[in-house]
Amino acid sequence: EEGLIYRGTRLVNWDPQHQTAVSDIEVKHKEMNGHMWHLKYPLKDGGFVIVATTRPETMLGDTAVIVHPDDERYKSLIGQTITLPLVGREIPVIADDYIDMEFGSGCMKVTPAHDFNDYEISRRHNLEMINIFNKTAHANENVPEEYQGLERFELRKKVVADMEALGLLEKVEAHQNNVAHAERDDTILEPYLTTQWYLKTKELAKPAIEAVKSGEVQFVPQNWEKTYFNWMENIQDWCISRQLWWGHQIPAWYHENGEIYVGEEAPEVTGWQRDPDTLDTWFSSGLWPFSTLGWPDKTPELEKYYPTDVLVTGFDIIFFWVARMMMFGYKFMGAAPFKKIFIHALVRDENGQKMSKSKGNVLDPVELIEEFGTDALRYTIGSLTAPGADISLGKGKIESSRNFCTKLWNASRFALMNGVQYDETFDINTVNHPVNKWMIAKLSELIDTQNRAYEDFRFNDLSQSLYHFTWGTYCDWYLELTKPMVYGTDEALATETKQTLGWALEKLLRLMHPVMPFITEEIWLALTGKQETGEMLMSQAWPDASNWPKDEKSMDDVDWLINVITAIRTARSENNVPNKAEVVATVRGANDASLSLFKGFESFIKGMTKVEGFENHTGELVKTDVVAVAEGVEVVLPLEGVVDFEAEKERIAKEIAKFEAELGKINGMLGNENFVKRAPEHVVAEQEEKRDAIMADLSKLKQVLEAR
Repeated sequence: EEGLIYRGTRLVNWDPQHQTAVSDIEVKHKEMNGHMWHLKYPLKDGGFVIVATTRPETMLGDTAVIVHPDDERYKSLIGQTITLPLVGREIPVIADDYIDMEFGSGCMKVTPAHDFNDYEISRRHNLEMINIFNKTAHANENVPEEYQGLERFELRKKVVADMEALGLLEKVEAHQNNVAHAERDDTILEPYLTTQWYLKTKELAKPAIEAVKSGEVQFVPQNWEKTYFNWMENIQDWCISRQLWWGHQIPAWYHENGEIYVGEEAPEVTGWQRDPDTLDTWFSSGLWPFSTLGWPDKTPELEKYYPTDVLVTGFDIIFFWVARMMMFGYKFMGAAPFKKIFIHALVRDENGQKMSKSKGNVLDPVELIEEFGTDALRYTIGSLTAPGADISLGKGKIESSRNFCTKLWNASRFALMNGVQYDETFDINTVNHPVNKWMIAKLSELIDTQNRAYEDFRFNDLSQSLYHFTWGTYCDWYLELTKPMVYGTDEALATETKQTLGWALEKLLRLMHPVMPFITEEIWLALTGKQETGEMLMSQAWPDASNWPKDEKSMDDVDWLINVITAIRTARSENNVPNKAEVVATVRGANDASLSLFKGFESFIKGMTKVEGFENHTGELVKTDVVAVAEGVEVVLPLEGVVDFEAEKERIAKEIAKFEAELGKINGMLGNENFVKRAPEHVVAEQEEKRDAIMADLSKLKQVLEAR
């Protein structure tokens, strides 16, 4: 009705194996070793012209020979007639500036029905178009009888042999051809003259182009916009009919008298036959964003879900699918079907090689799921997905993810076995203990990190932050720190801690659910006791930490505690102190605030390091003392008779070297003007604070080493 769809006879890429037209963007060109045949074409009035071709079989469909109008060699031949060998048909010599005078002989055969460039030339000169092949690429009735029925490559051999027998084969040269293949099955395609249905796309493309240029629709990563614009700004009419038995059949009927009818229902009178062709699958797919929601009816689903926010897809179907959905969205709905287009990466093997059966490096996701579990595979893919980077996937990474799943499962099981449950009435504003306040604040920070990562489509960052929080913050620290609080005699503290443990785990499960849905759903049901209610984790709201209390002092104090415990554990480990050996430590360089923290957290430190005391160190260090440096304070561990102190000197020297290397990296960043100018202020400030802390620790370590 609008004149956008029409039926026309044009040259298309044809797949003779499947006997269907192939879209231009479904064609891949491959370099192949071939030949260039130089053929003599006799002029009617005597003499020859030499034409060069990579497809001598198509000469049976030639309808002209062209020369350049400025080529002095052939000006006198323009308008003369050639008697086409093997056929006997007379064809003209015509002038056209398409030809390159420097290529070959400067004469070119024109086969309009079997070459796209020749087709355009024929339209300019109103040449006859002779189709010499049928749908299976066998020679048809338009060629001499002795060639009819020959397959195209057999036909080539016979044509070359016959031209040579006639003395009309000038020479043959090796030549590399750029040959069109079907992307799906690698069949060599044939330019083929056929009648198809077409859609005019230039006007449809305009609002779809403008939407991306204006930022109304955004590609992530942004560099894919260039690919989108390149296709859309050079768009051609789209051949939408396919000679396939699956798909939406074209709603067109043909009458015996040649009349064509297009409509939703078949004509009521007899004598009509429906078009057997189907619509290109991408035509149907282009309607998907709204046709699945009840369109053309104005349904509640259409009102609610169109447009959606994000489309996740691969780069290889940006034009096939994304562009078509954009064009149809504006045409039928007046709006783009989505706001952002996330182009995901290719999954390669662990060495970065493309997976292929011939290389034997294909990983079957079904087999991986059976071996490692669905959540492990899903989490692995998420943890490796960064915008603009392909994924290198190996079994080792999936195995690590399975271990992470197991860690979450065991930690949750431990909590449940110790009476931890999620209490919906629990008010986090009533929490008093600094360790519990610390957990609330850390979880708030994690939510902020998750939100930023989702907004930026950095699935690797959100997955890794979940890993470090779950394995480190929650399991290694919070669970361990709270054990004496849960098992202790202070019932109020035990109750508060169990409630905080359950509350924090429930929020963590919500954050984990998108990347680990099955395990988190199972744990959540057990934690909340919702097994019989029909409620599910997947339908719960995303955590909002905007109104959560954030006790900065508790955060700083517990971070201090963790750093001290880590430093003491490291010193014990590096000096081979027996696990059961208890040590009474002293501290050097501690102010009153630090000493107060040591005393306040002594039970935690002793429970996790078997070190206690922490009185101010008086006197000089002796050779049997080992120093653990943390938070600018030296924890002195008297280890006489326990360790090899010559080895201790080496340890401190290595620690100094490590700190100096780290300091060098930080100074390199801070000395880089581009980093200082472009990085956010808080990032620069963090690096400066880190530098100052390392310099302080280095100074103390060097003093200790000198004392040895």
